[in-house]
Amino acid sequence: MAAPMELSCWGGDWGLPSLHPESLTVMAYAKFSGAPLTVNTISNSWRVPKGDVPVLISEDIVISQPAKILNFLRKQKYNADYELSAKQGADTLAYIALLEEKLLPALLHTFWVEAENYCSVTKPWFASRIPFPLSLYLPGKMSREALNRILLTRGGPPPYSLTEVEAQIYRDAKECLNLLSKRLGTSQFFFGHTPTTLDAFVFGFLAPIYKVCFPRVQLQEHLKQLPNLCRFCDDILTCYFRLTVSDPALIISLQMDDNLRKSPQHPPRKLTTLKLAAGGEESSPLNRLSP
Repeated sequence: MAAPMELSCWGGDWGLPSLHPESLTVMAYAKFSGAPLTVNTISNSWRVPKGDVPVLISEDIVISQPAKILNFLRKQKYNADYELSAKQGADTLAYIALLEEKLLPALLHTFWVEAENYCSVTKPWFASRIPFPLSLYLPGKMSREALNRILLTRGGPPPYSLTEVEAQIYRDAKECLNLLSKRLGTSQFFFGHTPTTLDAFVFGFLAPIYKVCFPRVQLQEHLKQLPNLCRFCDDILTCYFRLTVSDPALIISLQMDDNLRKSPQHPPRKLTTLKLAAGGEESSPLNRLSP
C-alpha cells in the first residue's frame, strides 16, 4: 500500500482551489496523473519547513518546490507525461522556462507590487488567513521579496528605472501569453487530448491572473482577449476541480481503473468529457512562483 501523501498550500477563492500559482500547479498535476493527495490549506507559511509553499509530506519525507514535488510523484509512478515523446518532453522544459522568464515577473508584480492591487486585494486576503500578529508583517515581507525578485531578474544593473522595468515585464508577459495561445491553438491541451506537466504549469500561472478580481487588470484584460487560454482554464476548473475548496482540509481522491493500478506506471488521466468551445481562435526549470 502506497504511503499517504499530504500537500500543504495556501487556500483558494474566486472559484480557484488555491490563489497560489505553485500550489495550483501541483494540485493540477496530481489531478492529471491520478496521485491521491490530501490537501490542507495553511494559515501560516512559517510553520512550513523553510517557509516554502507548497510542501508535500509523505511519511518522513518533506518536499517543497513544484519541480521537486512533481519529480517525487513521478517516482511514485504518477506520471502525467507517460505518453510524451522526447521532443515533447524537451518542449515542456522550454515552455516552462519561458513562463518563468517572461510571465512570472508580471504575475508577481500584479499580485504583490502594483499598489492598488496589493492594498485592496492581496494584502487583505493573505492577512485574513494569517494569525495576528504575523498578519501585520508577513504580507509586507512577501511584497518586498516579490519586488526584489523582479528587480534582480528584470531590472539589470543599477541604476534602473522602476517605470521602465514595469513596462518591460508587462510587454514580455503579453508576448508570452500570445505565444501560449498560438501554441495551444484549438487543442484541448498543449499536447492534444491528455493533460501533462506543461498544462499543469500553464494553468498554475494563468488561472490566478484570469480569475482574481483586481482593480488594476492590465494582464487580465490581455488574457481575456485570448479565448482559447480562457477556455483552457475554465475546462480544467470544471472537469478536474469540482469539489468544494473552501474547507480547511480538502481530500483529492482520484479513482483510477484497476488496469491502471496494476500498470508499472500510471498513465495520465484522459479527459473525455470536454468539447471545444465554438469559435475557439488562435491569437497569437521552475523553482518558486511566490516571493
